[in-house]
This record gives sequence, structure tokens and C-alpha cells, in this order.
Amino acid sequence: MSRKTLNLDDRLYQYLLDHSIRETDVQRELREETGKLEQAQMQIAPEQGQFMALLVRLLDVRNAIEIGVFTGYSGLCIASALREGGRLVACDVSEEWTRIARRYWDRAGVADRIDLRLAPALETIDDLLGQGHADRFDFAFIDADKENYGAYYDGCLQLLRTGGLIVFDNTLWSGRVADPAENDPDTVALRELNERLLGDERIDLSLVPIADGVTLARKR
Repeated sequence: MSRKTLNLDDRLYQYLLDHSIRETDVQRELREETGKLEQAQMQIAPEQGQFMALLVRLLDVRNAIEIGVFTGYSGLCIASALREGGRLVACDVSEEWTRIARRYWDRAGVADRIDLRLAPALETIDDLLGQGHADRFDFAFIDADKENYGAYYDGCLQLLRTGGLIVFDNTLWSGRVADPAENDPDTVALRELNERLLGDERIDLSLVPIADGVTLARKR
């Protein structure tokens, strides 16, 4: 029993992976290919992907949106967990990275569930709202440029139905959010978001110490 979150050393983290992760071959191969890229740190951890898939199943998600696709691991986790007939709107601006994503989505048999939008995410959100999709989404995952997290939150909260869930990545930011000496734009943006979410009575809130920090915001 513990009164605070465990500090995972390498041995305990490996135990966590060995005794909980149920990756498919396609998920593992995508993660391994992405791990060879210079930008590999942008990929979510496998335990985070599995956690989000569980949330999607618990909520019986039909309509989801993802802000920031990278090479598609998180999108693969989400899309694989959608209910029958479910759709994921996947927002990114990189043709190069999403080309990898599309290849693995095809292999996993989930490409028909994913609507990839290669455009600035705020434009896609505005388009969806303009088409009457407010209050119709069940789930949102935000993992893109940190300085726009606040704007993504505003848009996704409008898209979400009551009881829908927004998941934010990187909200602990390798500990920099708690270091007053760290004041680069990304850290400041995440720190401001965390303060804003804490005081927002429109949501139920939990910041979970998975990977680089995962915040759950349920729309009331």
C-alpha cells in the first residue's frame, strides 16, 4: 500500500510492460519502426495507448477526434477500440509522418474507420462545428503543438457531448511544469492549461501519471 504514486525504475517499468501490454503485431511493428525516427520521442508509450483504448471501449465511443497523429500509433489504438460503425477524425499537417500511419492502419484493417484531415487542426474543428457536429463526439485526444492546447481544448469541448472525454498528452512534461526555472513557450502553455483545467467547473478532472502525464477531462 502506498500514499503516493510509485516511482518506476527500469526493472519495475519492464515488469509493468511484461504483465499488462497486449499489443498486436501491427502495433508493435509500428512502434518499433517509429522508434528509429529522429522524432521518436513524439510517440506515445504502449501502456498509454492501451489505457486510451480501454477508455474508448468503456465509453462505447462512436465518434472520436485526434489532434496530432504523428505515425499513427495512438490513432491505431483508438480506432481499434471503437464500437461498430465508429469513426475517428485524425488531424495532422504532415504528409510524411501520416504516410507511415496510413500504411499501418491499412494493415490493421482500421483505415475505413479513420478520416484523416491534413490541415491545421483548428481549421478542421471549425469545419466540424460549422457542419453541425457540436455535442456529437464522445472522445478527443490532444497531442500536438503545446502552445495551441488551450485553443484545441475550447474546440473539442464544443464538439463533445455531455459525458464525453478529452484526453491530453504531456501534461507533466518530464517534470518541467513543476520547475519555476523552466519558462519556454511549451512549458508555459502546459502549465497554464493545467491551471485552467483545475478551475474549470464544466469538467471532471484527473491528471494521471502515465508516460509523460495524461489528463482526463470529462464534460459535465
